[in-house]
Amino acid sequence: MVDHSMQSSPRHSRRWLFGLLVLLVIAGLCWKFWPSGAAHKDAPAGHTGKTGMARPGFGGSTGPVPVRVAPVVQGEFPVYYKALGTVTALNTINVRSRVGGELVKIAFEEGQMVKAGDLLAEIDPRSYQNALLQAQGTLLQNQAQLKNAQVDVQRYRDLYAQDSIAKQTLDTAEALVLQYQGTVKTNQGAVDDAKLNLEFTKIRAPISGRVGLRQLDVGNLVAANDTTALAVITQTQPISVAFTLPENTLDTVLARYHAGNKLPVEAWDRGDAKIQATGVLQSLDNQIDVTTGTLKFKARFDNKDQALFPNQFVNVHLLADTLHNVVLAPSAAIQFGNNGTFVYKLDGDKKVKVQPLVVGDSDGDNTVIKQGLVAGDRVVLEGTDRLKDGSEVDVVNDSSEVPTTPTEHLQGKPAAKGETGSTAGKAQKVGS
Repeated sequence: MVDHSMQSSPRHSRRWLFGLLVLLVIAGLCWKFWPSGAAHKDAPAGHTGKTGMARPGFGGSTGPVPVRVAPVVQGEFPVYYKALGTVTALNTINVRSRVGGELVKIAFEEGQMVKAGDLLAEIDPRSYQNALLQAQGTLLQNQAQLKNAQVDVQRYRDLYAQDSIAKQTLDTAEALVLQYQGTVKTNQGAVDDAKLNLEFTKIRAPISGRVGLRQLDVGNLVAANDTTALAVITQTQPISVAFTLPENTLDTVLARYHAGNKLPVEAWDRGDAKIQATGVLQSLDNQIDVTTGTLKFKARFDNKDQALFPNQFVNVHLLADTLHNVVLAPSAAIQFGNNGTFVYKLDGDKKVKVQPLVVGDSDGDNTVIKQGLVAGDRVVLEGTDRLKDGSEVDVVNDSSEVPTTPTEHLQGKPAAKGETGSTAGKAQKVGS
C-alpha cells in the first residue's frame, strides 16, 4: 500500500518555498524604489537622494528660509477681565388682582411695552359700585344725625347759661355729638374703602416694562391676591447683568471702582463672537463666596434696543485697566520652548536670532512684552518651524510664499478669542 501523505509532502514544501521567494522579491523591489521616489518628490529643489532630503523644523535647509515678519509696536493695551454673566431684570412684578370678581377685559397685548399706570385688565365693577353707594348713604345718614346733635348741644348750652337745665343734660348732648362724629368718621372710611375697591377693579401696570404671556382669559373668576398672576412685567430698560470675578483679580478693579471711575462693561453673545450691549459697572457684593473664591458684581445697561433679555447668558468683558506706552508684539510670533518664551528676531536683513522674552497680558492678537523687545524690532510671523538661531532668511510679503508644515500650524499659533484675559487693543506703530 502506497503512503500518499509521504508523496505529497515534498510537493507542498516546494510550493511554500516558491511563494516565500516571490514575497521576498516584491518586498525588496518596494524597499528599493518606493521610498526613493517619495523622497525625491518631497525634497526641496536642489536636494536629491536620501542624504540630501531636508527635515523641516530642524534647520536642514541650506538656503535662505522664506519668512514673513511684522514690526514690534508701542501703544495702548486695554486689559479686559472676562466672566460668564446672567442678565437680570431691574424689577420683576407679578400682576395680581387686589379684588375678586369676573375678569371682563384684557387691555394689553402679550409681549408689549407698557408704562406705569397703563390699564392692563378690568374686573366686573358693579358689585363694588353698589357697595360704594351703600357706604355713601350710611355716611349721609349719620352726618344728618351729627348735625342735629350739634344743634341740640348749642341750644342746651344757651339754656344752661340761663340756668334752665341741669349740667347732666348738657353733658349728655355733648357726648352724643362726639359719638356721631366717630360714626361719621367710620362711615367716611367705609366710603373711601369702597372707592378704593372700585378703583382696584381696573388693574394697572405698577412699573414700566415688558409684559409677558397672559395667564388668565376673559370670563375667569379671580380672587383677591390669587396665586395665579394675571401677567408678569419685567423692567428691561435699564437692565442688569450679574457676574463674578476671582478674588486674585480684584485689586485693579476695586481700586478704580472706589476711586469713582466708571468701568466700561461689554456684554457679548454666548459664542463670544458678537457684542450685544455696552454698559458700566454698577455695584458689587459685600463678601467673597468662600466656596468659589469669587466676588459678585452687577453691571447696568440702558438696553434701548432690547438686545438683552432677563435670564439670558452672556459673556462679560470688563475693562479693568488700560496700559499706556507698552511694547506690543504679534501673538503669532511668540514661541514656547524648553528654555521659556522667545521669538525669532531679525538680526539685520538676512539673519534671525533667538530672543528670549518676558511677556505680560495677551489678547490673542497682540502680547505685551515686558522685556526682550523694543518698538521697531521685527519678528518672524510665519516660517518659524524651519528656523534656528542664526538661520539665514528671505523676507517675503505673501503668506503663500512661505512653505508650511503641520508643526508650524501649532507653533506660535495665537490663542483663540476668549482664552485669555484680554481683548484686542489698538497700538500705534512706532518705527518700521
